[in-house]
Amino acid sequence: MGVKGSGDKRGTEGGSPSRLTLKDIAAELGIAPSTVSNAYNRPDQLSESLRKKILDTAARLGYTGPDPAARSLRRGVSNVIGVAFAGPLSYAFTDPAAAQFIEGIAREVESAGYALMLMGTPDEDEGVLPITTANVDGLVVQCLAEDDPVLEAALARRLPTVMVDNSGAAGYLQVSIDDEGGARAAAEHLIARGHTQLGIVAMEFGLDAVGGLAGAERQAQVSYVSVRARLDGYRAAVEAAGLTWDGNVSVYECGDNRPIDGEEAAAALLAQQPRPTALLAMSDQLAFGALSYLKDEGIAVPEEVAVVGFDDQPAAAHSTPPLTTVHQPSVEKGRQAGRLLLAQLRGESPPPSVKLPTRLIVRESG
Repeated sequence: MGVKGSGDKRGTEGGSPSRLTLKDIAAELGIAPSTVSNAYNRPDQLSESLRKKILDTAARLGYTGPDPAARSLRRGVSNVIGVAFAGPLSYAFTDPAAAQFIEGIAREVESAGYALMLMGTPDEDEGVLPITTANVDGLVVQCLAEDDPVLEAALARRLPTVMVDNSGAAGYLQVSIDDEGGARAAAEHLIARGHTQLGIVAMEFGLDAVGGLAGAERQAQVSYVSVRARLDGYRAAVEAAGLTWDGNVSVYECGDNRPIDGEEAAAALLAQQPRPTALLAMSDQLAFGALSYLKDEGIAVPEEVAVVGFDDQPAAAHSTPPLTTVHQPSVEKGRQAGRLLLAQLRGESPPPSVKLPTRLIVRESG
C-alpha cells in the first residue's frame, strides 16, 4: 500500500512519526527496494531518468535517504574526519589561526564528501576522552603536548592519521611550519635594529602551564613542539649576535593564548632590570595584548618598546600600530593536512612530511 503525499508515517498506535524507509519508496513506485538503494549508493547502476524519478518521489514523500548510522555500520565508514587540537573546543572558533587551519582542512575534505568532527582537549575530570569513541575514518591531530592523553588516545586508535605541529611518531604523516626559522628571523630583525634586551611572550610550555617568568629549569620542560622550536629560533639569533640567553633575554610563559595573557606578560617583562626594549610574542593574540598594555602605560611603540608577533592574522595589519609579525600559512597548513589524510584514505602513498615556510612581515610595531 502506498504512502502518497506525506512523509508523516505513523505507527499503529499513532504518536510521533516514524522514519520512512527504502521499502516505502519502493512500494510507492512499484519497484524493488534494491533499485531504490542503488539510487543512493550505486547511481551508476541506474539510468539518469530512473534515478531522478526515485529521488523526486523520495523528496515528495519526505524521505531523506538511507539512515546514516545504519549505512556507516554496513559500509564500515562514517565519511567523517576527526580534528583533535589542544585546548577547549571553543578555541577552534576564538583563535583566528586555529580557525584558519580548520578552514583549510574543510576546503579539502568537503569536496571529497567528508564532514569534520572537532575535538578539543577536555579537562582531566571530564571522563572518557571523545577521541576514544568518535566514529571517524581518520584523524588530524594538531599541536598536542607530548604528554597529552589525547595524543596517546589518538595513536591508540590506529586510524589513518596526520600529525600537525607535533613531534614525529613512527609511521604517521607530518605537516609542520618552519617555527624555528620564523622565530629566528623575528629576533634577528630586532637585534639588527639595535635591541639587545629582549622579552619573550611565550605560549604555554605544556599541559601544566601556570604562567609567570620562566627560568632555565622551566624552559627545559617544554612539551609543545612548536613552542620549543620558537624558543630555539630566538636563542639561535641571540647567540649568533654575540649576546647571551641568560643575560639578554627574559622569558614569560603565558597560561593561555589570549590578549589578556599578553598584557600580563608585558607587565611582568617590563618590570625586569635591565628592562627589555623589544618583545617577541609567540602569537599575534599575545602581541595584541602587549600592545594594549603599552598603550595603557603610555609607552611608545616602537620608539620605546618594539613588538613582534607570530601568525600574521588578518587583524595584524590593522592593529595600532600595525603589527610586525611572522606569517605562517594557516589555511595552507590545514589544506596540506587534509590532502595527506585523503590520500591515506584512498590507499595512496603521500609524502611522509610537509614543511611549510614562514616569513617575517615588517610593519610599524618593530
